[in-house]
Order: sequence, then C-alpha cells, then structure tokens
Amino acid sequence: MKNDDLSRLFSRIADALEIKGETGFRVLAYRRAARALADLTEDVATLDQTGRLEQVPGIGSGIAGKIREFLATGRMRKYEESTAGLPPGLFDLLDLQGIGPKTVKLIYEELGVADRQMLKAAIESGQFASLPGMGEKKAANLIQALRAGQTTGDRMHLDEAFELAESVMQHLKAAPGVRQVCFGGSLRRGCETVGDIDILATGTKPERAIAHFLAHPWIRQQLGAGRTKASARFEIRGRERQVDLRVVPDRSYGAALQYFTGSKDHNVALRALARKDGLKLSEYGVFRSSRRVAGRTEPEVYEALGLPYIEPELRENRGELEAAARGQLPELVTMADIKSDLHVHTVLSDGAATFAELVAAARKRGYTHVAFADHSVSAHYAGGLTADQLLRHCDTVDEFNRRSSRFKVLKSCEVDITPNGRLDFPDQVLARLDFVIASIHQAFKKDATRRTCDATAHPLVHCIGHPSGRLIGQRPGYDIDLEEVIACAAKHRKILEINSFYARLDLPDTWARKAVEAGVKIAVNTDAHSVGDLDWMRFGLLVARRAWLEKGDVINTMTPARLLRYLSSIRSQFPD
Repeated sequence: MKNDDLSRLFSRIADALEIKGETGFRVLAYRRAARALADLTEDVATLDQTGRLEQVPGIGSGIAGKIREFLATGRMRKYEESTAGLPPGLFDLLDLQGIGPKTVKLIYEELGVADRQMLKAAIESGQFASLPGMGEKKAANLIQALRAGQTTGDRMHLDEAFELAESVMQHLKAAPGVRQVCFGGSLRRGCETVGDIDILATGTKPERAIAHFLAHPWIRQQLGAGRTKASARFEIRGRERQVDLRVVPDRSYGAALQYFTGSKDHNVALRALARKDGLKLSEYGVFRSSRRVAGRTEPEVYEALGLPYIEPELRENRGELEAAARGQLPELVTMADIKSDLHVHTVLSDGAATFAELVAAARKRGYTHVAFADHSVSAHYAGGLTADQLLRHCDTVDEFNRRSSRFKVLKSCEVDITPNGRLDFPDQVLARLDFVIASIHQAFKKDATRRTCDATAHPLVHCIGHPSGRLIGQRPGYDIDLEEVIACAAKHRKILEINSFYARLDLPDTWARKAVEAGVKIAVNTDAHSVGDLDWMRFGLLVARRAWLEKGDVINTMTPARLLRYLSSIRSQFPD
C-alpha cells in the first residue's frame, strides 16, 4: 500500500512549509492528511478507485488531487515545490529528539545550520545558545541527543514507559503537600510507543514537590526547574528517558490533565467546539469571558462543553467527539471484565512456568479459566510439542478439570501455519482441543495472506494469533493483506487476536476496530512465557480500548461455560 509513503510526503510538506515560515491552516491540513493516511486500514488506491477517497476525514478535494497525482506518477509536485531550496540535512535535523520545524527555521536562517554536523559546531561555539528561546539547557540536551543518536523514533515500549512513570509517581506521592498525581500524554492514551513521560500533580507546596521530583535516584541529568515545572533525564534499562513534571492548582487539575493527555488533534477539535459556545478552553480551565466555569476534574471539563466524559484512549480525533455529541460513545472493555488469558506457554514448550504455577497465577489475577497454548512441532526452536505430547497434555488437562470446579483449563495449542499452508497437526489431534490458535512463525514473505486465510477457513481452527506478525521497532511483519484476513475471519466466524506482548500489540488498534466493525470477535491474550508476563494483559486492553472495543467484542470476558459453547458453535457451522 502507498499509505505510508503518502503520509511521509504530507508530513514533510508540512515541515517544509513551517521551515519556510508558513503557519496556520495549510500546515495543519497537511499534518491532518498525514495522520489520516497513517491511520488508514484500507489501501488508499482502493479508496480512490471506489470513489471513497474524499470520504476519509482529513482528505478534501485538494489533498485527494495530490494523492491521485502520486498514485499515477510516483511524484507529487507540491512536495517538490515545498522542499525546493531546502538542504536535505534540515529534514534529518527534524528526526532528532527535542527539535522541531520552528527551531530548524531559526538556526537555518540565523546561523546557516543545514545538517547535524553544522548543528554540533553551532552548539559548541556558543552561537546556538545565544539565539532567542534556545539557551544553554536546550543546547546541552541537543548535544546529548546528537552524541547518543537519540531521535524522535527512539521511543519506549509500554512496559518500559509504565515502569518509569509509575516509579516517578510513587516517588512523588511521598512529597510534602502532594495530593494528586497522574501521568498524561501518549502513555495515558495507550499509544503503542511513548516518547517523553508527562507527569501532572497538585499540591500545597509546589516547590517542595519539584525538589522531591529532582531527588529521584534514577535521575542522570536535570534539564530545567522552575516553581511549578521541571524536566530531567532518568536512566532506565541502560538508557536515558525524559520526564516532565508540572504542578498545578487543584482548581485546574482536570483541565491540565485533559490538555497534557492530548492528543493534539483531539485538543484542537475540542477548543474549536468550545469557541462555538463562546467558551475558552486551556490548560487552566474552561472560561466564559474571565469567569471559570470548569477545570477541577476532566468530566467537569467535558460537561461544560456539552459532552459526556471521553476516555483517554479514544482521544485521537477519530470520531469520538461526534460520537459523544450523539450519545454513542462505546462502553469500553475494562480489566474487571477479563475472566481469562487464552494464549499462555508452559514449560512443555518454551515457557518458564509449570501448569500449576500458571494456574495459581491466573487465579490470583481473578481469572476463572486459562488456555495453555504451547507451540506445535514445527516450532522446534521453541521446543514445540509432538502430537503424542500434546495428546498427553490434553489428558492432564481433563484430569485437572475433573478435580476442579472453580477454575478451568482449556485444551489448546498455538499451531504453526507451515510454509506450505498446512497446519502442524492432523485433524484428529486438533479435534481434541477446545481452542486452536493458528499462527505464522516462519517464511513471513511466502503467501502469508493465502496461508492465513486457508487456516481461517479450516473447520477446526478458532483463532489467528498475532495476525500481522510485526515486532514494533524490529520488523514490519508479514507480507499480508489484513483487509482480506478480516474478511475471511468474518466469513468463517473466526476470532482474531490482540497479542498483548508489548513488542507486538498485534492486531494494532485501527485494524482491531475494523475487524469488530466487520463482525469479528477479538481475543486479548498475553502470549505469556512466564508468570510475570501475565501482567501484559494491561497492554492488550489498551489496544482494545483504543479500538473502541466493548465487553461483548472480546471473548476473554465470557464465562468458561459460555466460551466453550461459543467455540463449539464455530466448529458446528462446518459439516462433518
């Protein structure tokens, strides 16, 4: 698909326009188009061919014309015009953490800086720090980013981001006078990767809170500190990550939390809505003229604008404001709804925990059932089970279930979809299982769509595991048409997985939403290989919530009896 190529082009057009001094609607329009294309789950060329291109929010007639030009010629005149006269190295500067188009414009026009080497020289000579709004702190930060190779793409997985945020929050709660603490930004919205951590707090002694924050033992560099805000770089897992703290009055906490949670697109749309009602919305509150009408809590902020509370995971300007205005926001699935984890590995294959240890851990988390889905024989690198080993495991599960009335284990397996498109076990073995997950683990570029759709159509398969095969920041995934996979799953009433492993988060949120809209049920599973990995469920739930999923969309919310009936109904639709 050309979606990603076009998204990058429009993003670069916006950058180039800002570097050349343009601001306002046109820059915002190109950024909105870039975001819309990045979020698309359907090939933009297909949308154009079927006359639906201009129905995509953020793509008007002007943007659509430029898309058609690129699809037809592989070029875009607007991109060439916008970037003309700008050294290519300027765009490389934009990839550095902590630098944006306005700073690039300033250093290019004032100092002639056109690449990273020139930026380093300007900083070392003191010229950079002398520019308006720059200073020694920013210079030091950029030098560190240059030396460490820290770029805007150098982002944290959710496990690391939560560990850092929760450590800082726990530390802050012990500060004198601190009353409320919460993280915001992309982490609170559940984005699949996170840059900096934003922490918001209220308290009666802001200076004491700032001082306490800066005494955290993981801090390696203080970036700045004032009376109500501070920034520092923390060392975690051998790398330095930035955390920003703001301390606000209680009366502004809700407005500030809403503002610093974002997203930018959601906030822009929300402010426009406020203006239509004669209100002003900022991080300090909601005001009518000079009178504050809301700001203490987030629900109060949304209520002042005539809207119900919008959950953080939905705040991406993907239709949530319109749904809120109609009273049609989803009632998002929660951790309290989850009764099971249906993709867990034991020591029988490449897991680190035993049957008994995992049962105890699942029960401790409040689950009523679990599925142990060890690898099949083709996954020899993971100690995949032979057919005989799997059948003996089934006997063990049956015996456990006979003795256990309050907790059940499903007979399951993560069965490889082999390079020739077959499943790893014969039908008589698969028929013994309660829950069959079919996954690709090899030959990623070999007919992945056909192989997955063939597995989806198999009468004994229930679910496709980690359907795209991606590893975030490591590999893009299979050469697969997820549009077709979703259509196959809908046709055959099969389940698609959101794999909660923080480096997978697969299906991604936009595809999971599309799947549910097509009538497909979702399983949110951890793919745990140890007891601790069961806690990854929180990451998969964030993906599900960003996908607008409700309790009824997720099979992990079913009781054991209801789930077994549902799984049996999938197989019963096929003739013997």
